[in-house]
This record gives sequence, C-alpha cells and structure tokens, in this order.
Amino acid sequence: MTQSVIVQVGQCGNQIGAQFWSSALKEHAFHDESGHFVESVASFFRNIDSKTGRNLSVSNPPSQIQSLKARAVLIDMEEGVLNGLLQSNVGELFNSTELIKDVSGAGNNWATGFHFYGNNYREQIIEAIRRECELCDCLQSFFILHSMGGGTGSGLGSRTLSLIADNFPDVFRFVIPVYPSADDDVITSPYNTTLAMKQISEFGNCIMPVENQSLTAICQQLGTAKVDHIKHTVTESREKAFNKMNSLVAKVILDITASARFDGSMNVDINEICMNLVPFPKANYLVPAIAPLYSPKIPQPRHLDAIFSDVFSNSNQLCKVDLKKGTFLSCALLLRGNLQVSDVRRNVDRLSENTKFIYWNKDGWKTGLCSVPPIKQMYSILSLANNTCIKYSFENLRGRFFKLFSRKAHLHHYLNVDGMDINQVQLAHESLTDQIGFYNEMDDAKPLHVSRPKVM
Repeated sequence: MTQSVIVQVGQCGNQIGAQFWSSALKEHAFHDESGHFVESVASFFRNIDSKTGRNLSVSNPPSQIQSLKARAVLIDMEEGVLNGLLQSNVGELFNSTELIKDVSGAGNNWATGFHFYGNNYREQIIEAIRRECELCDCLQSFFILHSMGGGTGSGLGSRTLSLIADNFPDVFRFVIPVYPSADDDVITSPYNTTLAMKQISEFGNCIMPVENQSLTAICQQLGTAKVDHIKHTVTESREKAFNKMNSLVAKVILDITASARFDGSMNVDINEICMNLVPFPKANYLVPAIAPLYSPKIPQPRHLDAIFSDVFSNSNQLCKVDLKKGTFLSCALLLRGNLQVSDVRRNVDRLSENTKFIYWNKDGWKTGLCSVPPIKQMYSILSLANNTCIKYSFENLRGRFFKLFSRKAHLHHYLNVDGMDINQVQLAHESLTDQIGFYNEMDDAKPLHVSRPKVM
C-alpha cells in the first residue's frame, strides 16, 4: 500500500486541489459504498478516530471511516483562497497545522515568492511536509500543484519543490504547473514562468505542463465557457468555466493514481511512469491529454477505437501543441474501464503506424489498465506523451521573455528583492534555451551507421 502527498501552492494550486479532493471523495464513495477505510482510500486520505484523534490504519477486516483527513499541505501567501477552501464542502479534510499562509501576497513577482517568502517560511514548509510524510506507511510520491505566471505559484511553488528534493530526494516528484496564456493579463508572467522553469526542470522527476489557453478552448468546446451579457449570468458562467478547467487538471492526478487506488489487469505503479517515460533528466516533460472530454451535452464516442484516436488529437491536449510536429521519446496510455488487453494492443499497433518515435525507442509505449472507470463514464484514457513538440511552447515563451528582458522592462522589481540578482535571470534564460536545444537534438537524431570490418 503506497501513499502520495499533495502540495498545493498559490491560488491556482489550491483551487485545483479543491477540485481534486472533491472528485477523489466522490469516486471512492461511488465505487465503494461499504464505508470502510480500505487501501484505495488510504492512498490519499488518513482515517482519524473521532474520540482519540489518533490515526486508524487499514485493518483486516477494514475499519469504518470515522473522519477523513487529506494527505496534503496547503500554501498561499494570500489567505483569502485558503479561508474559502476551509469553508467549502471539503474544508474538514485539512489540518490547520498543514496550512501555511500570509496576507500580503507575492505581487506577481517570482523573486518575492522564491526568496522573500521562501526564506521566511522555509522551516515551516519543511516541517509541515515532514509531518504529513511521517503519517504515511509507504510514501511513494509528491504531487506539486502551482501556476507559473503569478508570484506565489511560480516563486514559492518552485522553492517548495527544491525543498522537497533536498529533504526527500528518494521520493518521486510529479509537478503539474499551469502555464499562462500568451495574452495573460500579468505583464511579468514571462519572467515568472522562465525563472520557475529552471527550478522545476532541475528538481521535478516528471513535469506535466498544462496551459490556460488549452483549458479555455476545451471548456468552450464543452459548452461551459459561454458568456451572456446579463451581469449575473456572466459571473455564473465564468465560475463554471474555472471549475471545469480546474477539474480537468484534477482528472490528470486521478487517472495517474487510479492504478494505485483501484484494481486492474495491467496496473501501472507510479514509479513506472518515471522509469519508462523519462529516458534522460532533461526529457522530463510529459504532455497530458484526456479522452473522452466528458460533458452531459456532448454525445460520447460509440466506438472504443475513436477514443484512442481522440486522445492524440490537438483538441484533447492540455497543452497547445501538435504531436505530429514532434518526435515521440516515449508515451504512456493509462486506461480506465471495462477494456480488454486485446483492445489496447490492437489500438497501439494501429496508432504506431502513424506515430514517429525516435529511432532508439521505436516501441516506446507504456500502457496501464485499471478496471474502475470514472464516474458516469464507461472508460477513459489519459495520455502522457514525451514529445519534442513541447519545444514550440517553450520557444514562444522565450520570445515573450526576450521582449521584456532586451529592454530590462520591469526588471527592477525583481532586483530590489534581497537575494535576487541579474545572474539568476540570465541563467534561467540559458536554461530555457538549453531545453529547446535538447529537443532540437532529439528531432535531428539519426542512427549511426558504423561500417563493419571486412572479414579476410
């Protein structure tokens, strides 16, 4: 039995976390009505004795659920989001000792989040995470949720990741960063994103980037982002759209960990994702995609094969990329529902015919099959594609970064923070350029033809 700890940083990270915890509870309640504290529930929750306050372990027979607590640490330098989360329907899941907050915020400044708050709250963050880890029987992974455009998410989020790497180097670190759109209203987001990228590239084992632009497009496709001219309808629609966007990201975590929480004929352990999908330390970016995109208003594909095709279409990617323009280094298909192994093999063979894998990993597929489907769906697929096409998103970011940096625009706000200097900005830019160069090398890679010596 393995457990994971969720670390939520900033407004975006905590809002995604709220959707995840709500969805996870619904899934477990839907598929297990016994009310017992079983291994699947223990992956992300602790069972607390309501009388003594002590943790109850999974026993045989399993004990009744008394009071669930999330294996989570919540961090935000603006207390409004955390206060709202505590007052929500999942508020009772969280311990006050695992909440770290301030009142002023990081002001959309990576340096403030990373250096100022990172130094001030360093020990408090480490202790909160250590307490959660000590309550795990077999800690397997961390999931770090944060945005890249704001100050707290990018700065304190990447600082928290580095603290986890220093203190728990042997535990896998899955990072789900939300990248801002090209037309983001935070002017300094190219600085924040580039500075944070250097940290997450170095300290994250698997990074599953998500782009706001893609999430918005999917929500429009699902019909949850329509805007009316009547004032109260606009607010209502936007709230639904944000909830849907956050639930899409939360679904990535649910599907990655489905095999750890439920039974299946081809269950995939979380550590297998890193071992099979990341051939080099620099190749740790995995593009997530979901199929089908569920909405009660949209008819679901009648044929299973259509879902396999959809998960590779541009409209289903959580990053605005085109997989056909890049080279696959590896790819995982994590399936849920009543599927047969033969269905998986047939579709993988079919997709392989039109999929460009790098020459040294032609059979770079990893498949997992969990028998428990998502709620209200027959089956679903999460694709994690290690594909060089992500470089186009990075090139776009570099272009937006350089427009600011070439004029040193807004840079003084960063350099006025203690511990920050121009060197860090330059190194972050070089790291981004190196990442793009690595993917270019992978695209150009060809097998070496070594001539054999003649036999005399």
